[in-house]
Amino acid sequence: MSHWRVGTVTARRRAWGRAVEYDVELTPSADRPEPGSVRALAYLDLVGELSRGDRVLLSTGALELGLGTGGLAFVIAAPDRLPPDPPGGPGHIVKARYTPQQYVALAIDEQDSPHHAALSSGPAAAGELGGMPVVVADVHSALAPILVGVREVNPGARVIYLHTDTGALPAAFSMTLARLRDLGWLAASITVGQSFGGDHEAVTLHSGLLAARHVLGADLAVVIQGPGNVGTGTPFGFTGIAAGEALNAVDVLGGRGVGALRISAADPRERHYGISHHSRTAYGRIVLAEATLVLPDLPGDFGALVAQQARQLVAEARGDVRLVTQETSGLFAALQACPVPLSSMGRALAQDAEYFVAQAAAGRFAAGLSAR
Repeated sequence: MSHWRVGTVTARRRAWGRAVEYDVELTPSADRPEPGSVRALAYLDLVGELSRGDRVLLSTGALELGLGTGGLAFVIAAPDRLPPDPPGGPGHIVKARYTPQQYVALAIDEQDSPHHAALSSGPAAAGELGGMPVVVADVHSALAPILVGVREVNPGARVIYLHTDTGALPAAFSMTLARLRDLGWLAASITVGQSFGGDHEAVTLHSGLLAARHVLGADLAVVIQGPGNVGTGTPFGFTGIAAGEALNAVDVLGGRGVGALRISAADPRERHYGISHHSRTAYGRIVLAEATLVLPDLPGDFGALVAQQARQLVAEARGDVRLVTQETSGLFAALQACPVPLSSMGRALAQDAEYFVAQAAAGRFAAGLSAR
């Protein structure tokens, strides 16, 4: 169920990319007579730029439940300051379909796109990535460290990020993505499926991958859901399971799928210690095709545990899953120098170094494939 609130903008707090956070004073109502205020996030592409004093309609359900995923107030509309209609032009693909804020966009693969011909003929129409490496991870926090690893090998690599739709649908929610685009570490982003707001839109992950290769000239692609992984503590009830499906898609299209293992020496939950059960399920049970998993060369007893878990994962995998060991020398120092803040599950680099090193190792391995 949705929780609706009305309020007034009192201040503009911060902005990144196409997202702005405001302070909003809530308007008392019959069932909520007490005063209060919230921080509310607005997407410029949906509600436009707001000003102090604007009356706004908010959605606050996840915030009031205290949830980590979606736990914010969001601006639905400013009724007295509606943005102008967008200029007329091509594009008829609807994202976030049949929701009140559905988003109409020009998809790179639709008939009105100037790239439709390129995607409906030649290697793209044949569904061929030509061996392009594609790094897949299950949580959004992997994006920056993967790129750290890529840049250690090939700082000039043309990398395209594909933002899938099992986490945050608006790409604008990601501070990490906005910063990486500003730095030039990513050549472009593509929002696929129901997600929206990337540099380009695509109807499916498959067409998005083909567009990355044959339209945008990618040397390497990275596929990860947006922020907001959801898990239930059950073997198959987590959104990161889509990482396995992504590797299947890469193999179908003739790419080289590279799976980044989710590893932690700091997570207190047994199912996430060492190699997370998320990786064991996505790569061991969901992948039915050919894929390569990157095992970071970690020292000590923890490194030995991870290696043993990885070998067991591969031995029991349903697909043709192979394991490669990637040396990690210099990666921690490179991660320390990363200009984008690193955080996963509330833990920074110093608190969970093994996680970030594992993602960077996957990037380093994939960059080596791209360079060859």
